[in-house]
Amino acid sequence: MLSKISRINPFSSCFNFSTSSGNQTFNHPFTLATCIASLQLCAHQTNLQKGQEIHSYMLRTGIIDSPLSITSLINMYSKCCQMKYALFVFNNLSCEPNVFTYNAMISGFYSNDFAFKGLDFFNHMRQLGVLPDKYTFPCLIKCCCDVMAVLEVKKIHGLVFKLGLDLDVYIGSALVNTYLKCQFMEEALKVFEELPLRDVVLWNAMVNGYAQIGEFHKALEVFRRMSKEGIWMSRFTVTGVLSALIMMGFFKNGRVVHGIVVKMGYDSGVPVMNALIDMYGKGKCVGEALEIFEMMEEKDIFSWNSIMTVHEQCGNHDGTLRLFDRMLSAGFQPDLVTFSTVLPACSHLAALMHGRQIHGYIVVNGLAKNGSCKDIDDVFMNNALMDMYTKCGSMRDAQMVFTKMSKKDVASWNIMILGYGMDGQGKEALDMFSCMCEAKLKPDEVTFVGVLSACSHSGFLSQGREFLPLMESRYGVVPTIEHYTCVIDMLGRAGQLNEAYELALAMPNEANPVVWRTLLAASRLHGNTDLAEIAAQRVFQLEPGHCGNYVLMSNIYVAGGKYEEVLDIRHTMRQQNVRKNPGCSWIELKDGLHTFISSDRSHPEAKSIYAELHSLTARLREHGDCCAGTLFDSDSTASGFEKHRLYLEEVIAKGSLDFD
Repeated sequence: MLSKISRINPFSSCFNFSTSSGNQTFNHPFTLATCIASLQLCAHQTNLQKGQEIHSYMLRTGIIDSPLSITSLINMYSKCCQMKYALFVFNNLSCEPNVFTYNAMISGFYSNDFAFKGLDFFNHMRQLGVLPDKYTFPCLIKCCCDVMAVLEVKKIHGLVFKLGLDLDVYIGSALVNTYLKCQFMEEALKVFEELPLRDVVLWNAMVNGYAQIGEFHKALEVFRRMSKEGIWMSRFTVTGVLSALIMMGFFKNGRVVHGIVVKMGYDSGVPVMNALIDMYGKGKCVGEALEIFEMMEEKDIFSWNSIMTVHEQCGNHDGTLRLFDRMLSAGFQPDLVTFSTVLPACSHLAALMHGRQIHGYIVVNGLAKNGSCKDIDDVFMNNALMDMYTKCGSMRDAQMVFTKMSKKDVASWNIMILGYGMDGQGKEALDMFSCMCEAKLKPDEVTFVGVLSACSHSGFLSQGREFLPLMESRYGVVPTIEHYTCVIDMLGRAGQLNEAYELALAMPNEANPVVWRTLLAASRLHGNTDLAEIAAQRVFQLEPGHCGNYVLMSNIYVAGGKYEEVLDIRHTMRQQNVRKNPGCSWIELKDGLHTFISSDRSHPEAKSIYAELHSLTARLREHGDCCAGTLFDSDSTASGFEKHRLYLEEVIAKGSLDFD
């Protein structure tokens, strides 16, 4: 390795460094000071090639023997994420390593996520009798924090006290942060109180530390105390305070903090803006969150993830996918958080084409593999892909991902069982359950929700009846409300309404609204108005503000010709201030998703879409389709009693236009 490095020519034509004064070419012999300054520049720019050229020059000219040059080389390699070269430099020292050399190695290991190696080097340092200084401990304590080595932290704390460094604010901040992350709050508070000088860094460690472990009240208490003592908050204080306010639901206080942030000029910092986006998102204020995002001159991956998460949590799945496309166009590489946001958006919209494109991106960029070992599949990522495919109705794609997985967990099998069940492929779902048991994986509650749902959707009445008692006796899984709901749904679909009703009454736990709504839907399916009224009475009591329950019961009365009861339902809805959400439909085409909301004609192609819609209606009537008038007419009459508007099928028309 030494000979390989020494052959690199430091005076090649490309050897230019960008400095504050512009581009400068070094074409004269380097001094030690020049080499060290150049190495620092390489470290700052993470320019490995130029750093290696300087290293080779130092080897040939013999100016590498000083501890300062060794420390600079180690720092350069560690900043360029090349700890193997840093370790090579350390192992080939011609002089004894000093505390600065060890500090550079420990810092490098911590920065490159090799915390255990950092601790090993500290122990090696102590064995050789090299005394640590105040610069050794902050990184060393952070290494302990990364690996949650609590006992090691306490030993180091004792050594800090022994060396008389216990009053150092940077060491104190590291100790406070580590103790809080390890949830040793008393020790953290003791260190904090014993420090005679507490700067904003230390206060931030307390505020953010409490916020990160969920002690939001204490985080705000520290912030109030900080304000009383006249300590001006920094950008890092803001992020901790905002996260505490968000989690405690103090949205109005968050707006106040936003005002302070603007007044103090912190509204240009990326971490602060990200925290504000998150805060407004948690408060369901998508407009404000998007406004802050669009104002940001600089964005990072966290900014994009935050705004996409806000849209997804508020149900704007189309907006989530549009933002994802913008993020890719801006040159950002998605991470695990990104995909865990956009894949569910594809699921909600059944946007199969978009989901396949995302899958392709994941495969091409090697993101479906585990980061620590590229030979092992990332189970979480593959599960997310399978879940998306099953909810988009493409069991073929889901099965392909499942088959190619080298490692599968219980969730992987559950997704496939649930997917086959939803797709009406009950036999395949039960076969998958049998294979799961043969693979020596223990089924859990979710597994049996999938199995019972499959029996329900495929009409496997006898198998479904058998599984419920076997859950606890054979598999050790106690049936929950979700399992009873599946069985009630199965019985209801099969027309066994009395048995379904008796099971709802006999459940160990009190039935929830979903159980009674399931029974209500089954009553509608089989025209049993009496049982529907019993189920409706229960569900109205449990969920008086749910519009779907009233609509379902109203449809049952319409089907039975009970129009006075329909009026009663509508009167009750007005009394309860219950409003029906407007209908929504969408279609995925080559140019993206097209969404249509009832009574909204704002689509840019509305004129041509409605023209095509009327054309389709006319053609249906020409072919003698008696449903055409009912399907597309604006108004229809039910026995001269009720006028009701049916949704126009804009989706069909738009699809027809693009197909043509």
